Amino acid sequence: MIAQFQHHINNKLPFLKQGKLLIAISGGLDSVVLTHLCHKLKLNIALAHCNFNLRGEESDADEDFVLQLADDLDLEVFIESFDTTSYAQEFKMSIQMAARDLRYHWFQELKEQLKFDYILTAHHADDNLETFLINLSRGTGLDGLTGIPEVNASIVRPLLQFPRQAIEDYANQHKLTWRNDSSNASTKYLRNKLRHDVIPILKEINPQLLQNFQTTVNNLNDSADIVDDALNAVLKCAIVNIDVNTLKFKISEFKALKNPKAYLHEFLKDFGFTEWHDVVNLLDAQSGKQVFSPTHRLLKDREYLILTDLTADDDSQSISIAENDTNIQIPLGVLHFSEVDTMSTINPNILYVDKALLKYPLSVRKWLEGDIFYPLGMNGKKKLSKYLKDEKLSLIEKENIWLLTSGEAIVWVIGKRADDRFKVTDNTEQILKIELI
Repeated sequence: MIAQFQHHINNKLPFLKQGKLLIAISGGLDSVVLTHLCHKLKLNIALAHCNFNLRGEESDADEDFVLQLADDLDLEVFIESFDTTSYAQEFKMSIQMAARDLRYHWFQELKEQLKFDYILTAHHADDNLETFLINLSRGTGLDGLTGIPEVNASIVRPLLQFPRQAIEDYANQHKLTWRNDSSNASTKYLRNKLRHDVIPILKEINPQLLQNFQTTVNNLNDSADIVDDALNAVLKCAIVNIDVNTLKFKISEFKALKNPKAYLHEFLKDFGFTEWHDVVNLLDAQSGKQVFSPTHRLLKDREYLILTDLTADDDSQSISIAENDTNIQIPLGVLHFSEVDTMSTINPNILYVDKALLKYPLSVRKWLEGDIFYPLGMNGKKKLSKYLKDEKLSLIEKENIWLLTSGEAIVWVIGKRADDRFKVTDNTEQILKIELI
């Protein structure tokens, strides 16, 4: 197997030969073999072991084994102990998911702090088949059937092409020792049930199961590339605006498609939406209709669908501005304050006011129902809600309206309209220029 592994590294993963590598090692068969293979190839490796404290003395024995292995091979080793049960309870997740979160978060911390290039895990071909069958049994799309990626950002799985049997044969041939996790024998977990009860029958029916499975995965990945090309072509036409927390799509582009639901699903699945009939119905819904996921909102606004992030930082609080402040960060950008002799540049993002009419501190806040101002150039006052409606702003655009105020009075609907009460006149002695940049 060592020759096959070396050939695979040379041809498929040559970047590992120059990298600083961190091997995730449990002490089990797969990660022990991966460690020995990388050591044989003289790759630059260190070990990282998680003690999840789920199996009492057995967990501690795994840790001791990894420490001894690192000593035998003269390798640097990192050990971290976790209270996995408490973490799972706090974040309301399964023990398996909690362990996964803790593991990968710690690996990434080690990578960043100690400048490792890649994290190696010991997933192999049988793991890939198990994952495929788990996804298939739960219902999935194309992504769930394309297998575990061999390279995913900084995570690399050099054994993914090798079957478990080849790994076990190598360990026995070289008289390696490893730790057996007693929980792997229990069939109460779906993965173990597939591993012990289902896959052996499939292999008995077809001894070429793993090879044929790999061919299928390769074909599905080729199909996924075609789908991605089609999706990107539609997105190029459909997206009309992108900013930090918002995506805006043209509804007409989706309605022109033979299967808009499929495209909407692919575009929006990573944003937590699950009610796909409600999402599709937005295409023909009245303006203002919304669909929510735990993290995002999809809004029908006339001829557009607007996707916004619900998890952005809370920006509803007031921002105070002192008289000597020159630059103040607000959610819309930076407000720059300067005294000038004359009014020159005029555009929606620049306001000139009579400084003597201001009462400090000024403040910047979101607009509220019931706000009233005196629009510059008009006689009398107007409800801000009526002004925003007359401007034909969408719901999301209205939610992003901010006000500069002096006491209770509105000085500026920022970027939109000034208030007539603070305008510069012939009697003005100090002109304050306020610019949104």
